Amino acid sequence: MTGPNVVARVGAMLRAVATAEPDGASTTELGKLAGLARPTAHRLLTALADEHLVSRDQKTGRWSLGPELYLLGVGAAQHHDVTDQARAVVTRLARETGESAFFSARRGDQTVCVLSEEGSFPLRSHVLQVGIRFPLGVASAGLAILSHLPAADVDDYFSREQPETSWGPAHSEAAIRKRIEQTRRAGYAVNPALLVEGSWGMAAAVFDRRGLPGWALSLTGVETRFRAGRRRELGRLLLEQAHELSGRLQG
Repeated sequence: MTGPNVVARVGAMLRAVATAEPDGASTTELGKLAGLARPTAHRLLTALADEHLVSRDQKTGRWSLGPELYLLGVGAAQHHDVTDQARAVVTRLARETGESAFFSARRGDQTVCVLSEEGSFPLRSHVLQVGIRFPLGVASAGLAILSHLPAADVDDYFSREQPETSWGPAHSEAAIRKRIEQTRRAGYAVNPALLVEGSWGMAAAVFDRRGLPGWALSLTGVETRFRAGRRRELGRLLLEQAHELSGRLQG
């Protein structure tokens, strides 16, 4: 492994470790997530551990993100962190709805949750947490983003990714494309308990200066809180707040 090839594999491995947070994962599991043979995964993880970019639990053998990544992130946050601008909007969504509210960022073909606020309603969905990654089109945030990408970009995504492989037939290309059309008509995305039984999610895309969906605001909760009439209310609120936050980030 030399040059760009090793850089790509290191990137894939770090994203795999991030996907496995907060519990970590074994070498074999991370190799599968990164699309690498186990010996290659082990060599990369060992080298990354030497640089403190990943850490290994001596008892379980499971790998997690290392302390050096936190320090690198502190520096990068000065240029890329938009959570301060999103925090008030996420808090408002949680307060006004009683549901858990989230802010997720697009990273390539995935979304990663970067900010959360628990609502007041005692029953909650725990599908989404800060740091959790999902492929575009799987969770409501990723569906909202994917639905507002240009058609050519959507086609390119499906030429690279097949979410059905890991997430089941409910996430086939045909099924996701149907939900894309529904999202485009409504303006907001709905995930009707496709990840965890009884756990619903809704999201609206947030746009960057180029007019492209770079983030999403979402709400999650138990099914009984997402009846048809209330979904329309939540959808309107999500769109209003997403529009406001888009203006902040673009300005």
